[in-house]
Amino acid sequence: MTLRNSSSVTEFILMGLSKQAELQLPLFLLFLGIYVFTVVGNLGLMSLIALNSSLHTPMYFFLFNLSFIDLCYSCVFTPQMLNGFASENIISYMGCMTQLFFFCFFINSECYVLVSMAYDRYVAICNPLLYTVTMSPKVCSLLMFGSYVIGFAGAMAHTGSMLRLSFCDSNIINHYLCEVLPLLQLSCSNTHVNELVFFIVVGVVITISSISIFISYALILSNILHIPSAEGRSKAFSTCGSHIIAVALFFGSGAFTYLTTSCPGSMNQSKFASVFYTNVVPMLNPLIYSLRNKDVKLALCKTLKSVLF
Repeated sequence: MTLRNSSSVTEFILMGLSKQAELQLPLFLLFLGIYVFTVVGNLGLMSLIALNSSLHTPMYFFLFNLSFIDLCYSCVFTPQMLNGFASENIISYMGCMTQLFFFCFFINSECYVLVSMAYDRYVAICNPLLYTVTMSPKVCSLLMFGSYVIGFAGAMAHTGSMLRLSFCDSNIINHYLCEVLPLLQLSCSNTHVNELVFFIVVGVVITISSISIFISYALILSNILHIPSAEGRSKAFSTCGSHIIAVALFFGSGAFTYLTTSCPGSMNQSKFASVFYTNVVPMLNPLIYSLRNKDVKLALCKTLKSVLF
């Protein structure tokens, strides 16, 4: 299949969140703070996991990759978004397609990383004696490789179908990044095939991820309820709490945004909703997994002591 730009449009203008002049500076400062916190938090968590041998376990291997993905997809669009608060946000056609590809790649990959983390917790709680065998380094590497491969396939499907469309007159995207739905609304081509591809890919990702995570935690809950001691049940719940919160935040906001229909007027609503899973969730994940995790806090204290003393 030959992918080519059949458009007369060579660049796009991203509208951003708001065009009101009095909101540009507050929004710039707000999202700059979120971006800095996201970069520092995820880089810090990755460094902590890499530097502490006590965290070289399957659970933290997946957490390292989750932080890497959150960091990468924040960097894909946030600098461009911040630029839009200071001046007219212009992006080239190929720049837009590149941003679309990497954004879809990292978002899809994160869904399957969360599935891998749910499977890891299932094995740890339901089959603890076989944990080291079941979650061997080879299995963990294959799970991560599969997550990235499936993410790549989904991104190729979205971007490949988008490159076949024409953009004739308007070049103003009603969003702060190059997303599938606002681009479809802008195209002067027939978008029925693209809409089908979009809903199939997104539907498969959300359905498979949600069902897999639901089954894992249903089995985990069933196993926890059979633990005789209250202390044992509390400990088992605490090991899953952070992941449940992260999954609820990511899939809750993401599903609402991605499954919003492309009818007139819905784009503004989905644009503001997408701020949560594109900006807020990557910032919160390091906090969720560190503040609720004794191992991470102990590793942080150990690292700080070795640096300071």
